[in-house]
Amino acid sequence: MLNEPSVIALNTREHRVLAMGRDAWKMIGRTPSYIVAVRPLRKGAITDFEITQEMIHILLKRVGVSRFNRPRVVICVPSAITAVEKRAVTEAARKAGAIDAELIEQPMAAAIGAGLPINQAMANMVVDIGGGTSETALISLGGIVSLRAVRVGSFDIDTAVINYIRREYGIAIGEQTAEEIKILIGSAYPTPDEVRAEIRGREIMSGLPKTVILSAGEVRTAIAEPVNQMVDSVVSCVSESPPELAQDLIEYGIHLVGGGSLLKGLDLRLSKECEVPVTTVRQPLESVVLGAGRVVENYDELSDLFMSARR
Repeated sequence: MLNEPSVIALNTREHRVLAMGRDAWKMIGRTPSYIVAVRPLRKGAITDFEITQEMIHILLKRVGVSRFNRPRVVICVPSAITAVEKRAVTEAARKAGAIDAELIEQPMAAAIGAGLPINQAMANMVVDIGGGTSETALISLGGIVSLRAVRVGSFDIDTAVINYIRREYGIAIGEQTAEEIKILIGSAYPTPDEVRAEIRGREIMSGLPKTVILSAGEVRTAIAEPVNQMVDSVVSCVSESPPELAQDLIEYGIHLVGGGSLLKGLDLRLSKECEVPVTTVRQPLESVVLGAGRVVENYDELSDLFMSARR
């Protein structure tokens, strides 16, 4: 029903929200000083409670929620979330208009959304690479058998590109340009038909616009650190798998979800490192929210999957 990035634009003089989602995303790096475009969620945690509450309120309003039809809400959160962060998320949702808010781990929701048989006695391994976190979960019989989570994601890859171009070429670029570079020529493993990209930015020394040509190999070098952390966490989770489920992994492999899973060559890199097949699910960007939707539709039947049910 609604698909928007978690960005909100504020007028700091009047303390009011100007835009949310894609409209706010377009404003990043393009606003006067008194207008700020911020991400209230960083590394899977709330960094600004009031802004997060306002963002959830706008989201609920856009899908037709009012004070007269307060809904039950399911929110997908990182598995590594702390107790304080859990309370912050549920409180923000309730203050924004939800009558009740339940939390479910992102890998579990992703597995449901991808149509994996999570209730069977077999290995279902999901790697969810989001904006701020990367999580690997081995699921069997409706529960998480082993889990590895790191607070590194797609935003860290963007930051690594920004820092590399600043360090190597003395050029400053914005978040949107870094994301475009990542999508266009970013990769986790050498791939055929690699191309170069023309990058425009501001030269730090002179302050004037400057253009440079960037290769796919350079970008791979630039993002090596965050990508290595993601890969290491997956390898660690695979190595902890019980022997019986490890045999299943050889047959059924690993399923990639999340926007970060679209990084070119990531499936090849993980397959090489883990020595098991790796596939990207049919709808990697939407699998988590599709899974949450199925949980909402079967709220009572799947309530055992909520984090509150497993305290």
